[in-house]
Amino acid sequence: MEKIITLVNEFKEDEIRKTIDQKMSDFSELGEKSSNELFKELCFCILTANFSAQGGIKIQDEINDGFLTLSKEELAKKLSEMGHRFPNTRARYISEAQKHKDTIKEILSAFSDDESKREWLVKNIKGLGMKESSHFLRNTGHENVAIIDFHIVDFLADQNLIERPKNKTLTTKRYLEIESLLKKIANKTNLSLGELDFYLWYNETGSVLK
Repeated sequence: MEKIITLVNEFKEDEIRKTIDQKMSDFSELGEKSSNELFKELCFCILTANFSAQGGIKIQDEINDGFLTLSKEELAKKLSEMGHRFPNTRARYISEAQKHKDTIKEILSAFSDDESKREWLVKNIKGLGMKESSHFLRNTGHENVAIIDFHIVDFLADQNLIERPKNKTLTTKRYLEIESLLKKIANKTNLSLGELDFYLWYNETGSVLK
């Protein structure tokens, strides 16, 4: 763990910190916007599951307000045209989630902690598992949950801090165990889990997206 702490602290002294700080500020501002704006970010997180963040960003920018109004068939056509791997499934998830487009902010504000918000998302939004729900929360100003994807898992396994999973799917129990480890690292580096994710992602990919 000490090696990771040293690595992250070195990054905090680098120019990348300004980029990450700006991202976190942007996310905090997004969290204050309307339910419709939050819903569009939720759609982005549905799209990125088993797809690329770059591809999700491109589609989000193109469809934008269409996430609020397009039918399942219209969404599927758009997603197919833009090269999404699973246009029909993702269109169905987004279409089913549209019932929350005007109330998602109110719903989440009823919970006092980020873990409870995530639990509601996992149970009520098809297409959002633990990782995608955490991604949405981080991107809307909630910093106290971890986005655990295969980049993070591989990095922690390479550092001999966890056993490498036999497949890419984490059970909820295993997800929470890894999140607990990341909380310890976050505390020792004076970062939130949302900030720590960016530093670890940057270490693994050399980029900062969202």
